[in-house]
Amino acid sequence: MVKVEIVEEKDPQSSGNSPYASTSSSRHSSQESISSVSSELSAEENLYDRISALVDIVPPTTRHNISTKVSKAVSFVKTSGKVIGNIVWIVTTSALLVGLPLALSLEDEAKIVAQEREMMAQQQGAQQVRSAYPPQPGSNQAPQKGIVPPGF
Repeated sequence: MVKVEIVEEKDPQSSGNSPYASTSSSRHSSQESISSVSSELSAEENLYDRISALVDIVPPTTRHNISTKVSKAVSFVKTSGKVIGNIVWIVTTSALLVGLPLALSLEDEAKIVAQEREMMAQQQGAQQVRSAYPPQPGSNQAPQKGIVPPGF
């Protein structure tokens, strides 16, 4: 953790030793003074320590407001995720339990209708062939009485 100490200057002349103190207002001298201060992490201080030290900069009420808003946002995302997941679950199970059997029965019905149409087309084709070749008046054919098994 970073410790902050207040150092009082006893001698007003020693303020010239500060790397930020500058008698010149030029941009070049201010860049030199900033670059002379080391901003790299020291061996005892890591990135977490630096970030945790920033807590002191933000007032407690602001930190509380930010924390409350973030927790509400996280709670909203979790709740909406659960609700969306439940809705997706209901839709998919309903589609499987109701839609799949319905689709299969409609497909079977379509097959039956197609077979009926095919049989009707065959019957119409056979009637057209019979009407194209009428029976000869001299031929003595007995009318057929359905299917007769052999030997009767």
